[in-house]
Amino acid sequence: MGVEEEFLLVGPDGSPVAKAAEALAASGNDNRESGTGALEPEFMEEQLETATLPRASLEELAQEIRAGRARAQDAADRVDARVAALATSPVPFTGTTVSRLRYLQARHTFGMTAREQLTSGCHVHVSVVDEVEGVAVLDRIGPWLATLLALSTNSPYWQGEDSDYASFRSQVWARWPTAGPTRRFGTPEAYHAAVDAIVATDTVLDHGMVHFDARLSPKYPTVEIRVADVCLHPDTATLLAALTRGLVETAAREALDDVEVTETYPELLRTAAWRAGRSGLEGDLVSPVTWRPAPAHDVVGQLVAHVRDALVDAGDLESVTELLGRLWSTGGGAAQQRAWFAESGGDLHRVAERAVEVTHS
Repeated sequence: MGVEEEFLLVGPDGSPVAKAAEALAASGNDNRESGTGALEPEFMEEQLETATLPRASLEELAQEIRAGRARAQDAADRVDARVAALATSPVPFTGTTVSRLRYLQARHTFGMTAREQLTSGCHVHVSVVDEVEGVAVLDRIGPWLATLLALSTNSPYWQGEDSDYASFRSQVWARWPTAGPTRRFGTPEAYHAAVDAIVATDTVLDHGMVHFDARLSPKYPTVEIRVADVCLHPDTATLLAALTRGLVETAAREALDDVEVTETYPELLRTAAWRAGRSGLEGDLVSPVTWRPAPAHDVVGQLVAHVRDALVDAGDLESVTELLGRLWSTGGGAAQQRAWFAESGGDLHRVAERAVEVTHS
């Protein structure tokens, strides 16, 4: 498995700064090929993206996540900037699109959706044997993706205001025409036919803009789960990766055992994701077991129970239990940001500054 994290570049006062190209050039990463272990630009000049090397060990992946954050900070240091694991900026901003042809085309085609897309996510890749297994996994994991979003929620503020959401990034991201949950595909042929049909509408620029919550990676032999906010603390990113791998492995085993897929309608999955983005770890989520509201703590427990065998076999159960305990003790990224806001007397710049500290903890 591997993890891609997107980060905000902020100045000394916590405001987003458009210095990605400068930082990459100064650190010698501007001409580096894309791929695992890379430090790359994202859609906006106020962002940097890291990618871990693929790891089987959760301990090694945790080290990779921290190393990627340190690598990004090293690049930012060269241009007097800081790296913050914030899924949206608490401080008002005007985004600057990276000067690449594809990104500039997207800005022209999608207007405000693109201009306001200063959001940072976390993508987890889990290897699969082949596309047959990959599609079987996609057909089974949909009901649990909203729970992964809830665990990661880290974007309560938008343009200087409290959005009243735990993840307002999920709301902004949902503006893209292909974002969100998908139906059951059944076969790789059906999956690719659906993607090709979307591209054929000439609504999106290319296959890379098919932004399903979970998809077959266009680059690697993996399933790519794209639903999460970038996690404030590196431990939460590690937890997210462990649960995601457990979810993929559980689905693959069900497919191998010919466990029948329960049809879940995309509109219900979208509703559950909205609830997760609104409530995060506070209040109720939609339980994939009952499809009724239940406390977030209970729904997360249901997820752990669902993937328990996979966690045990990977040797991850003890680590997941410990990491979940830490997450519950802090309340997660959104809750921490709001607590810092209250402690600072309403200073959103201070919220961003505190986020920088925790990003590298």
